[in-house]
Amino acid sequence: MSEHDRRHPDQSSDAASDTAGSGPHDGPSARFDALYGAHAGPLVQQALVLTGRARLARRAVERAFRTAWQRWPEVAAAPDPVGWVRAAAHDYALAPWRRPLPGLRPVERPGPGTPAPPPAAPQDHALLVAVRALPVPYRRALLLHDGLGLGLHEMALEVEASTPAATGRLTHARECLAERLPELGLKELSPDAQGAVLRSRLSALAASCPVVVVPAPEVRADAERWTRLTTRAGFGAVGLLAVTALAVSFTAPDGYRPPRPVVAASGPAVPPSARAAAPPVAQQAHRGPHHRAAHHRAPAHRALPPGARLSPDVR
Repeated sequence: MSEHDRRHPDQSSDAASDTAGSGPHDGPSARFDALYGAHAGPLVQQALVLTGRARLARRAVERAFRTAWQRWPEVAAAPDPVGWVRAAAHDYALAPWRRPLPGLRPVERPGPGTPAPPPAAPQDHALLVAVRALPVPYRRALLLHDGLGLGLHEMALEVEASTPAATGRLTHARECLAERLPELGLKELSPDAQGAVLRSRLSALAASCPVVVVPAPEVRADAERWTRLTTRAGFGAVGLLAVTALAVSFTAPDGYRPPRPVVAASGPAVPPSARAAAPPVAQQAHRGPHHRAAHHRAPAHRALPPGARLSPDVR
């Protein structure tokens, strides 16, 4: 034992315990893998209930987890990491540009390694069709509150709306389901009883959808690869802009060259006063020869002698 350890035994023991506890199983990758393994499958099932498209649901969840690994310090410090990933997956799956036209939507077939979904029960199929017929904001509020059991305030925070607005969406969704599925008997139930019935039905519907997710290390590898690609693309764009600016600086003319002045027609210079007093050329052209002759023959005014007075002509 060194002299420092004998003087400070508590510090040395704390450091040893920290070193022993910081093994590979407690690192960021291990925590991410635990989060992915516990919630990736249920999130895919929830996205499948929202969209009805297995490929889109799986792609949305994988992309959300890739983004979470790229921003893992922020996600790990969040109060609800699962809610962070769920919000990202739902935003991606329910984006307006990913909603195909009703008449042009292709039939999705299970890919390699994806099991074919079993034929759904008639009541489950009717519930899925009714849920997908709802507007997207009401569909999401119904799944978060009645399907997952989130409170009104937590649901409003996740959908980025006020609590009264989120409550109105939930009420409207329940009313639509009560009209489309009268066999559920929602009209005669209280709001709490409606939530309980829909929670059991939506949970059973999500659990009936088989899903297969890729391993967590593969998701992390894809996220790191995307990070490298975007970083290289950013550096390439900056380099291209620099080369373009350098090329423009070499090809641009040196200094400023003012434009050449306009050269006037040859002839004697006319002063501005004479130019203003002279009649226009068009007026001179319209005057006849008699007018010009009379102008030249007009007598000039003579100066009066001093003391002379003007008197009118007396006839």
